[in-house]
Amino acid sequence: MAAFAPVTDADLARARKDAAFRQKLLEQNLETLLARVKKLRNSAPPAQSVGARQMREAIELAVRLAEMIQGAPKANASRSNGAV
Repeated sequence: MAAFAPVTDADLARARKDAAFRQKLLEQNLETLLARVKKLRNSAPPAQSVGARQMREAIELAVRLAEMIQGAPKANASRSNGAV
């Protein structure tokens, strides 16, 4: 698993101007996120633990990143009513 490299202000500025760079940045962050979710899943946290909550949050973020990569609309009916 690659070490997490925070996105800098310069990266964000470049991503606003360069669609290919933005795509690459999103894909790299999605890969990192999915690797960490896999690591959490393999540790099998109890259903109500902090780890389980973090896994749910990571999965929601992964879905949002995937939607951004694919150019999907930001709003989603299941997300607006709080369903997971």
